[in-house]
Amino acid sequence: MRIAQVAPLTEAVPPKLYGGTERVVHWLTEELVALGHDVTLFASGDSQTSAKLSPTWPKALRLDGSVRDPNALHMVMLEGVRRKCDDEEFDILHFHLDYYPFSLFQRQPTPFLTTLHGRLDLPEHQPVFSMFKDVPVVSISDAQRRPVPNANWVRTVLHGLPGKLLMPKPVTPSYLAVLGRIAPEKGVDRAIKIAMRCGVPLKIAAKVDRADQDYYDQLIYPLINGNPLVEYIGEIGDDEKPEFLSGAVGLLLPIDWPEPFGLVMIEAMACGTPVIAYNRGSVPEVIDDGITGFIVEDELSAVAAVNRLAGLSRARVREQFERRFTARRMALDYLAAYRGLIDRAEPRIRLVSSAE
Repeated sequence: MRIAQVAPLTEAVPPKLYGGTERVVHWLTEELVALGHDVTLFASGDSQTSAKLSPTWPKALRLDGSVRDPNALHMVMLEGVRRKCDDEEFDILHFHLDYYPFSLFQRQPTPFLTTLHGRLDLPEHQPVFSMFKDVPVVSISDAQRRPVPNANWVRTVLHGLPGKLLMPKPVTPSYLAVLGRIAPEKGVDRAIKIAMRCGVPLKIAAKVDRADQDYYDQLIYPLINGNPLVEYIGEIGDDEKPEFLSGAVGLLLPIDWPEPFGLVMIEAMACGTPVIAYNRGSVPEVIDDGITGFIVEDELSAVAAVNRLAGLSRARVREQFERRFTARRMALDYLAAYRGLIDRAEPRIRLVSSAE
């Protein structure tokens, strides 16, 4: 199958550090190539891939201080994809750019779909999905669909990561962990309070975006400054995650938003580390309560869950990851979606000359 994967230009594929969407696109692309498919990846020029790379800009936009209008370059990339459809035909186009491809690509014949990676509960999303109600879209959890039931959902594909990317390490778990990004919706202030109420050390491996600097300065820094129970590590890459997560008795995710998926949950599971997460968004679809962690409603129930972590089997947490959340399973799910769209596409008329 000839497949185009179209990634955001914000981060390289895969990203050097934080970047959930680009990381998922990388894992999916590599699995599709491994399965024998002809894949072209549209991404930044500093991306690394086994597929054919079609770069729109030489460097990931987050790392390129000269770029002030990223939308302009994404528009260029979309037009580049459309023109390549004329020159070298794809069987399917797979976008990871939210609603940006909808208008242009519903006007051309190549089957396409878009995986929506973010929240969809904002008021401005309603007219978009009402206007483009026939455009095929994929959700990364069933919970993500709830605000826009009128969208043309063709499948839910839960994320997966390579089976051997993050492996359990033989270390003694001794602390609670926070991983990812420090932001109000991620509830890092609540995670600190939960750890303090339990009297268990907390290590925070997370980045702070410019938009969240005030939250960090006003709420997080006062809680960690001089606090002997809390250690702020900063942003870490995949090579550091196995040691960090394996050393944790549990990952805390006291979120306060409709989380579309929550990649950190399956990263923890891959290391055999159970998760304690608030019952928001995708959490009940990702965590098997009482097996890979605990689903809780508030700070009090989270504290109680910390005391139950020792009763969970870390080997079984890893087994559930292998059964449900590998990149191979994700790729096979997407291939089924691709085939369904290709089968439903109208047959193309090909003019044959008398010499053929």
